[in-house]
Amino acid sequence: MAQVQNQSRPGVCHRRLYARPSLDALIVGYYEGDKLYYAAKVRNGFVPQMRREVYRKFKGLEIATCPFVNLPEKKRTMWALTREEMKNCRWLKPELVAQIEFAEWTPDGHLRHSKFVGLREDKDPRAVTRE
Repeated sequence: MAQVQNQSRPGVCHRRLYARPSLDALIVGYYEGDKLYYAAKVRNGFVPQMRREVYRKFKGLEIATCPFVNLPEKKRTMWALTREEMKNCRWLKPELVAQIEFAEWTPDGHLRHSKFVGLREDKDPRAVTRE
C-alpha cells in the first residue's frame, strides 16, 4: 500500500464542463519564491454538494491569464496541462488553498493520484511550497 501524503496547494483555476455553475477539476500548484508552478489537475474527492460549495468561493477571483509560470506544458502526459486543455480553464487569483492528498510526486513534478480533501482558510497561499 502506498503512503498517502497530504499537503496544501493554492487552487487557482477550475475547469467548467457543465451547463450549470460547477467545476470539473481544480488546477493546483505550489510556490518557489515568487513563482507559482503547476502541480496537478484534481478531480477526485468531490461530491456534488462539495463542488457547488467550492465553486461559490470562486466569486470575484476570476482573472484573464494563467498565473502558472510552467504552463502550457509541451509534453503530453497523463498529468500535463496542454495549451488545448487550458482553453477549458477559468483562471483564478491564487488566494484559495486546497488540502490535497496524493500518493507521490512524478519525475516531471506532478502529483500522482491526487484527491481533494477541503479548502484551508488558515493558510497563506504564498506559504505553500513543494515539500
